[in-house]
Amino acid sequence: MKARALAVLGTGSDVGKSLITAGLCRLFLRAGIRVAPFKAQNMSNNSFVTPDGKEIGRAQALQAQACGLAPDADMNPILMKPDSDRSAQIVVQGTVWGKAEARSYFEQRAVLAERVRESYERLASQYDAIVIEGAGSAAEMNLKDRDLANWSAVELADARVVLVADIDRGGVFAQVIGTLDLLAPHERERVVGIVINKFRGDATLFDDGVKFIEQRTGLPVLGVVPMLRGLALDQEDAVDIERHRHAAFARDRVNIAVVLLPRMSNFTDFNQLIAEPDAVVRYAAAPADLDGADVIVIPGSKNTIDDLRYVRQSGMAEAIGRYARGGGEVVGICGGYQMLGQRIADPEGVEAGGEIDGLGLLDVVTHLARTKVTQLVEAESLVIEPNRHLTVQGYFIHMGETAGRDMRPCFHVCPLNPGGGQLADRDVERFDGAVSESGLIWGTYLHGVFDLPEFRRAWINRIRNRKALAPLADTVSQGISHSFDGQLDTWADHLQSHLTLAPLLRAVSARR
Repeated sequence: MKARALAVLGTGSDVGKSLITAGLCRLFLRAGIRVAPFKAQNMSNNSFVTPDGKEIGRAQALQAQACGLAPDADMNPILMKPDSDRSAQIVVQGTVWGKAEARSYFEQRAVLAERVRESYERLASQYDAIVIEGAGSAAEMNLKDRDLANWSAVELADARVVLVADIDRGGVFAQVIGTLDLLAPHERERVVGIVINKFRGDATLFDDGVKFIEQRTGLPVLGVVPMLRGLALDQEDAVDIERHRHAAFARDRVNIAVVLLPRMSNFTDFNQLIAEPDAVVRYAAAPADLDGADVIVIPGSKNTIDDLRYVRQSGMAEAIGRYARGGGEVVGICGGYQMLGQRIADPEGVEAGGEIDGLGLLDVVTHLARTKVTQLVEAESLVIEPNRHLTVQGYFIHMGETAGRDMRPCFHVCPLNPGGGQLADRDVERFDGAVSESGLIWGTYLHGVFDLPEFRRAWINRIRNRKALAPLADTVSQGISHSFDGQLDTWADHLQSHLTLAPLLRAVSARR
């Protein structure tokens, strides 16, 4: 029997669709329903690697976790990764399909729609229920004839719909009523209710608002969900970055400056660092933002060459160079690692073509290539307390190879899944990254390098030692990671306390 489906559509971007979807997935799983997530088309540079080496949006990986499943490329058949304001790399069913501007992309709608249908039908044949996440607004009138993520997916799945609105940004009445008024009658008939998300303060003060919305729309408000502070779950968009733009550095903390690149990717690499009690993470957009940093991190980028130009034009390159020459620690992750080298060459036009000088802090050279490396890996640290054999687990997502003469690697690497992705043979000795003679300039292709607590704590303690601060025990960081593991259930409990779930459970039950 084909799965029943519930679609979580929104009144706009960043209203909380991804997390509402994840929470509902966990609640349905608790109710004994075999459930899986689905987002037909996603636009995000925050991605994840599946066990078989495919690439999907990070939000769908989190939603798969909420369902108790390994992430699968069918959960996000189309991923658009913007590399400029006009173009994006297109990943279809987990592998690179090409690069396209908006107009040429829309011209391929029929082909892409077929890939969406294939993926959905495979999922729907395996599970009792599918929770579909929409994209942007449910009423993007200029895109409705080309849209793959909202009503096209709803009709493909014959789904019921819950509409999510964000009260925190204001204008919630116009959001809800305007969106519903723009829907066609047959679309509006699918809507089972409305969720008001991100409420701050006394929710009873909105009782009159709930009555107004219900009277005006004829639809029930299924709940007013309060803002849940301190929730540490990976999200699709970098909505929390601004909150850390002006984080205050302190003498008794480890102060980490992350360079805020225009095309920064995989910002979730820093989530667990942000949660550490003795660390302060600041996203640095200007040279002055680096003042007081104990370490500078250059993150991943979807367009390394353009972002490196930005680093130069903004004055950040000069400031980073001075910092490194003064004995400061500089870390590069993925695109940031490429920037640390002597040169980046793009002979095949993967990004903009040509060559560009790197920051010259590591004696390595990068050649970009069209083949994308996507692989889950486990690695052992060769730089941070190598005698402890510290393990990290993460994933590679990059296009290019970086090599240098006589450079020490950072990690000894093996794949987690023999036969999957680019690194198929566990018996082949592989190394990743490069580190300077001082050990203070290092780069790696490993996303998620700070996720395991023992390595993260050892690295932080190395910085504490330089500041003459006593080290903290591994148990501090282990507690942070353990707390992250329980965040999905914390979020699901929160939703259960504030939503009327019966209509949503009926939508995915055998009898509607």
